[in-house]
Amino acid sequence: MTTAVFHAAGLLDGVSPGAVVTLTGAEARHAATVRRLRPGEAVDLVDGAGLRAGGTVTAAAKDALSVAVDRVTREPAPPVRLVLVQALAKGGRDEQAVETATELGVDAVVPWQADRSVSVWSGAKVARGRERWAAVALAAAKQSRRAWVPEVREPVPTTRLVAVVGESVGGGGAVLVLHEQATTPLAAAHLPAVPAGPATGAAGEAPAPGDGAPEVLVVVGPEGGITDAEVAALEAAGAQPVLLGPHVLRTSTAGPAALAVLAQRLGRWG
Repeated sequence: MTTAVFHAAGLLDGVSPGAVVTLTGAEARHAATVRRLRPGEAVDLVDGAGLRAGGTVTAAAKDALSVAVDRVTREPAPPVRLVLVQALAKGGRDEQAVETATELGVDAVVPWQADRSVSVWSGAKVARGRERWAAVALAAAKQSRRAWVPEVREPVPTTRLVAVVGESVGGGGAVLVLHEQATTPLAAAHLPAVPAGPATGAAGEAPAPGDGAPEVLVVVGPEGGITDAEVAALEAAGAQPVLLGPHVLRTSTAGPAALAVLAQRLGRWG
């Protein structure tokens, strides 16, 4: 059985082997009442930004879990970041896409209010929707034992997404729009070159997300598909319409499927 992972943001700053870290709140309750962890069991604590502290449970109560740290590692940020631009969709299919994409290693997700999105975020729904996506990403990151938790960026309408495309391509990245009428296969799309060796920040720390690393954005439309006008505007800004495969996938499936192909192409699964 793999080692359980718990989110300990704010508790791991400056931690070193020999330290004892005590989780409280929801994470501690989950560990004690759901996972039923007991002293002597191994766990990993992560901060969501690449830091992983492994250790052994020394005490477990309903509202507190103490872990004696025996190793600390920092996983570098990827040299090329994968970003899912997911159109809002009904029935929780957009959240399903975020969950699976996180398990597959996506680095960030962007909620997109597409022209044909049935689900609409406005007013208080914007903050609530973003919070839900962040909670889904966090849970999926822990389930898949990730030290990095994908960031959930500000929702964008199509006009703003067009600007984002231009900024990304201008910065050396690539934007791929999944479309069933595209002629370029995803496997042949132009991608940024992967730098030799992992990038590192000051004092050997991994750089924060977005610190100069090029990005590959995968744009996925809603249930009704992307409109011709949207495709034209995104392509004019520098995006590449690409064909994922011979079948039309659901909006909840298309993005994760594309991310799996890109992870292989970028050497993440080598």
